Amino acid sequence: MSRHRYSVEVAGSNDSERMSQNRRGWAFRTQVHLISDAYDLASFRKGRIALRPLEQEELGDVRGRSLLHLQCHFGMDTLSWARLGAHVTGADFSEEAIAAARSLAEELDIDARFVCANLYDLPDVLEGEFDIVVTTYGVLSWLPDLYGWARVVAHFLQPGGTFCIVEIHPNWGFLDEVGGELRITDSMFRSEPWETETIETYTDGPLMPAHIEYSWPWTVGGMVTALAAAGLHIERLRELPLDVRQRVPGMVKSDDGYWHLPGDPMPLMVTCVATKPG
Repeated sequence: MSRHRYSVEVAGSNDSERMSQNRRGWAFRTQVHLISDAYDLASFRKGRIALRPLEQEELGDVRGRSLLHLQCHFGMDTLSWARLGAHVTGADFSEEAIAAARSLAEELDIDARFVCANLYDLPDVLEGEFDIVVTTYGVLSWLPDLYGWARVVAHFLQPGGTFCIVEIHPNWGFLDEVGGELRITDSMFRSEPWETETIETYTDGPLMPAHIEYSWPWTVGGMVTALAAAGLHIERLRELPLDVRQRVPGMVKSDDGYWHLPGDPMPLMVTCVATKPG
């Protein structure tokens, strides 16, 4: 078995230590992703925009606007926003990913700034406010404190600024396909993190060294409540029956390039746009 997931409460452990362990896993992932067909750096180097339609639809024209990309990995999406005319800053907690992002920006002569920091520590190392703060695809499950995350978002938004998240729906944390049927495998209302032993990432490429990682459950209601508690105004919230990849065998790919479950029975993605009162 490449993955073994189970509940954990480790004596003497805390969320900061768990995030440090995750950072080690993202160092392994970065090495794999840089050479994977899924990320396809070769076509990106030739000018491809790596963004998907969802986040572009939600944010619209970014030309001339300052943009902070949280949990930016090795920067392909950040640099894509720059290609669309934004003045970009990317932030991630992985030193390896940020080093790759800086190298890619220099190689392609794209004006971009990249900062390495744990998300919760970012206000201590990055100054300024931004017209846009954005984060996308598989980000919230790596964070133990949504209220703290939302305060960081609000901290970096200038008055009148826009926040956008496009995220994998948290339903996937509690479902799996068994015998061709989707089944509930855990409670959506659990509070403790999962501990997972893994050698695989979500792309093609070589296996990683076996390591432990942690992920935290979250809900759409919890996300929206955290953003509202941080003083942001929710402009719109969308739950969508589509996904960017095939998570279970029963999913099918449609002409729009997204993956669906037959009959669209449940939301697979969620988007939220919020503003900071000015």
